[in-house]
Formats: sequence, structure tokens, C-alpha cells
Amino acid sequence: MDVGDPIQRMTTQESHHHTRLLVQAAAQACEDKKGLDTRILELDPVDAGLSDFFLITSATNDRQAVAIADEVEHRLKKEYGVMPNSVEGRKQGDWILLDYFDFVVHVFLSERRAFYDIERLRKSARPLTPAEFDAELTAALAARTRSARDKASAKKAAAPKKATAAPRKAAKKAAAKVLAARTPSAKAPAKKAAVKQTAQKTTAAAKPKAKKARARS
Repeated sequence: MDVGDPIQRMTTQESHHHTRLLVQAAAQACEDKKGLDTRILELDPVDAGLSDFFLITSATNDRQAVAIADEVEHRLKKEYGVMPNSVEGRKQGDWILLDYFDFVVHVFLSERRAFYDIERLRKSARPLTPAEFDAELTAALAARTRSARDKASAKKAAAPKKATAAPRKAAKKAAAKVLAARTPSAKAPAKKAAVKQTAQKTTAAAKPKAKKARARS
């Protein structure tokens, strides 16, 4: 896996989930090639080093061991575009190791597995069968799906509140205009008063002229 691979740039949670998918596919490849007593060890982060999981399976002979290793390598390359960082023991066939950084696949002949007894050496690791591992992965995926749906629902619920804010403002402005149109303006009485004053002045000025005209006649 190259340093620039997109997998390396994933967040820790996404990377761990992706690793689990790879381990699941590798375990299925072992099962399909009739691997015996397949186990997944979830390693303790304190003493695991760079790897999170060990996938261990057994073969009855070296030809089957090579076939299992080949199937794991082929499937992960085909389905995920991932190649092992290193492969050891393929020529001998009694213990084949495929190192994928975040997890390591061990394909043993049965007697070799009993001799090295990796499961006993990794006492702090949590052993899982492929079925148990699949169940945990399914539950984790369901939890992520629920979380994503809850976030989407929360966003949808918040969206109408923002959308209704603008219509409310527009309604308030319209109501204010209607109220202003119905309310008599203060300028109207002032205009009427001014007209009355002008009329009164005009009448007052006209009365002396009328008197003079009568006197002459």
C-alpha cells in the first residue's frame, strides 16, 4: 500500500472500518478454500504494533496452504485494489504470512500452527470466529447508518424554521402597510386648518371692499 494511497488519508474511524472489511473478505476467502479453524484475533493496541488483527487459518497440506494464500491475495486485489506489503513462506508452504500493515494473514499447516500456537502467545487479543466478526461488523454498519439518518433528519427539521422566517418578515411588512393606509394621516387636519385660515383671511379682506362699494353707490 503506497503512502499516497487514499486509504492512508482516511480518518481513524473510517480506516478501522475499512480494515475490518478487508479482514472479513480475507476470512471468507479462507473459508471458501476450506481453511480449518479460521480465527480472527483483535489485537490489544498496547502490544499490537502496527497491526490491528491477525487472521489465522490451517491447511492440511502445503498445496492447500498456497491455494488459500493465493485466494486471499487475489480477492483483496480484485475487490479492494489492495496488495500485501510482503509475503513470506510461500515456497515452503508450512507457514505463509501475508502482511497488509493493519492486519496479517497467517496460513499454517495444522502441525505448525499447534507448534507456534500464536493464539496462546497473544493472550491479550480477543479471539473471534468469522461469524462473530461478521455480526459485529454488521452491527457497526447499522449503527453508522442510523447515525447518518439521524443527522439528515435533524437537518431537515431545522430547514423549515429558516425557510419560514422570510415569509413572516414579509407578512409583517405587508400588515404594517395596510395599517398605515387605514390610519388617518396627521397631515390631513393640518392641511384643513391651513385652508380655513386662508379662507378666513380672504373673507376678512373682502368685507372692507364691499363696504366701500356700498358707500359710493
